Formats: sequence, C-alpha cells, structure tokens
Amino acid sequence: LRGRAALRGWRLLVLHRQKGVTTEVVTVIKMNALQSSNASSPGRRGVDYIGVGVGALIVDEQGRLFLARRGPKAKNERGLWEFPGGSVEFGETLAAALQREMDEEFGIQIAVGKLLDVVDHILPEEGQHWVSPTFLCRITAGQPVIREPGKCAEIGWFAPHAVPSDLTLITRQNLAHYLQRMR
Repeated sequence: LRGRAALRGWRLLVLHRQKGVTTEVVTVIKMNALQSSNASSPGRRGVDYIGVGVGALIVDEQGRLFLARRGPKAKNERGLWEFPGGSVEFGETLAAALQREMDEEFGIQIAVGKLLDVVDHILPEEGQHWVSPTFLCRITAGQPVIREPGKCAEIGWFAPHAVPSDLTLITRQNLAHYLQRMR
C-alpha cells in the first residue's frame, strides 16, 4: 500500500519502502485534536497537514529563466532543478513570502507579477502534499548567489526551451504552463 488516506478529520499515512522487506506504518493523527491542542509545534507543513508554498518563475531581460538545483538538505526532490520558492508563514502574504525567500536564499529583491498557476504538489514517495501558486517575477536588485548551500546546490539561467531535463514535479508543470502562455 502506498500513499495516504483521509477519513473525516483523521489522517492516516502509510509508507511502504522496498528495502529488503521493510514496511513502515507512520502515524495516525486526529487533525481536529492537533489543531486545538496547546502544543507548541503543530506538526510539519506538507507532511502532517497540507502545506502552502509559493514559487517564482523569474525571467530576465533576455527571456531566460532562473533555476536552482535542490541541495542535500532540501525538504524534498533533492538534486532536481526548480523554479525557486518556499513555504508561506502564518500571517504572511504570498508575495511577501516569495520576496522573503528570494532574499534569504539568493540575496535578490524581486517584483512579484502575475499569477502563472496553482499546482497541487503531491509527492507520495516522500509523504508530502503542498499547494503552490507560482508567480511570474523579475529581479529588481541584486545578483543571485547561493546563500543556503544545504538547500541549494547550483543556480543558473536557461532559455525556456533549453532548461535541464531533471526538473521537480511542480517545475515541469509550471514550465508547461509558461510555454503555453508564450505561444
């Protein structure tokens, strides 16, 4: 059995890994109890409940796209190229979260433009589910540098039809929507 099942306020997460004959049954959480408890840590975004992320499809003056390769300490899809982004904090707007993440991770300021798409980023193999809007953006100040090498291994600019083939799930979907929009 692979994936997850949700039953009226309960969440059952079952992971099956084929390493020898290892089966892991990981957690049953009563979501209502979790949300109403006084615990200081309500759980892990994207794992214990659906997380909200936000992405930036950054385009430069030549029409190239900015991509980052996920590093060894990334939350998921390590080693794959992505349009960068991150988690939205409680009380933070989508645009503010995106601007904060780009500054923290790459030392750049961005203008957040039009919404490109909203994608369900479901990763059954990693037991994660995120909902992630991606916005068309441009850099207004700074040159991108890797500030968090554990999360990001490499960065680069690519023509839309010459991006690396090893893209994250959400980046493949974002790129397809972007190319459709360009027609």
